[in-house]
Formats: sequence, structure tokens, C-alpha cells
Amino acid sequence: MGFQDTAEEWRVTATVTPFRGKKTSVRTDEVEMPDGSVAHRDYQVHPGSVAVLALDDEGRVLVLRQYRHPVRHKLWEIPAGLLDVPGENPLHAAQRELFEEAYVKAADWRVLTDIYTSPGGSDEAVRIFLARNVSEAVGERFEVADEEADMELARVPLQDLVRGALAGDLHNSCLVVGVLALAAVLAGDGVDSLRPADAPWPARPFEA
Repeated sequence: MGFQDTAEEWRVTATVTPFRGKKTSVRTDEVEMPDGSVAHRDYQVHPGSVAVLALDDEGRVLVLRQYRHPVRHKLWEIPAGLLDVPGENPLHAAQRELFEEAYVKAADWRVLTDIYTSPGGSDEAVRIFLARNVSEAVGERFEVADEEADMELARVPLQDLVRGALAGDLHNSCLVVGVLALAAVLAGDGVDSLRPADAPWPARPFEA
């Protein structure tokens, strides 16, 4: 199919990084426009993230409710987290996040979809996995802190989450994209049509 996003990079004439945080930073680029003018573009530089839509044998999705200070809301989300180091295998990161946030493991993994969360203001790329054959994990539980210490966990039927997303009751981007994507997959070509868990990810290249 020819209908797809394409990589392209306009000339950057200057760049500065006025803020550096623990995990992300803010960059200002001077970008040459097609007409020859130069525009300033401010954006968040982000290491990339993974998210996991974990589906149990009863068709329920594992979700977490967590306080998100920038939007002043407690949001229902799917397990997710940052890539810890450049070039980290996203599947390994997703398995880690599922263990740390929900203390479960999964036997079957597929790539559900890849997104840029806010490409006008951030270079964050997220790979959303579908994880099935879910069971309780073994080993020492991860010690949580800060907002994560207040998290709630639930298992919710997929269609309830789809309805919530369409009704405007659920707002987390990975949850909304993930549940709508899975609903489309199940109504269409089926899970076997999804990419394997180690499929290439040009936005955040990694070694398998």
C-alpha cells in the first residue's frame, strides 16, 4: 500500500537545548522551510516508550489508574514505561513494565501498533504491544513509589473500554489507541495478522 508516513528531515540551521531533565529535555531548532525562511520549533526530546495491552483469557484488559499531575486527573491506563537506554529492545522493556506495574507475565506477544504521541511538540515514539496468555509473575515484586504507590489495578472487558474511549470518558492515548486497535483487529483480520514482537521499529532502532 502506498498510503504511509515517510521519513523526511528538513535542514536545521541551529539548535539549542535550554532545559535538560532527568529523562527528557526541551530543544529549540531553527528549521529551514521550503520557501527558504527559517522557523523556530520547540519540542520535547524523549527516549521513547512502550505500552502493553494485556488481554486475559476472558477477554478482559489489564488497566491501571494513576494520578497524572500535568493534566490534574487520575487516568485509567495500560502498563507503560520509558525505554531505559538507547537501543533497548522494546519487547524486553514491555515485559519489564508489565512485571513491575502489574506483577504478571504473558506467553504470547505481538506488536499492536506504533505511534507518535504528540508529533507537533515531542519526538516521543511509543510501541504498543498486545500480550496474551497472561499469568501471575514469579519473583520479588518491584517496590513502587510516588504516584505508582497509589495505583489501582483492574481487569475490564475490552468492549467496555472501547465504549469509554468513544464516550470521552477515557483519555490516555495508549489506552485509547490500544483498545480501538485491538477491536479493529478482532473484527477484521485477527491477531495472527499482527506483526511479530521483534518487528523492526525505525523510530527507535534496536538489536533483536
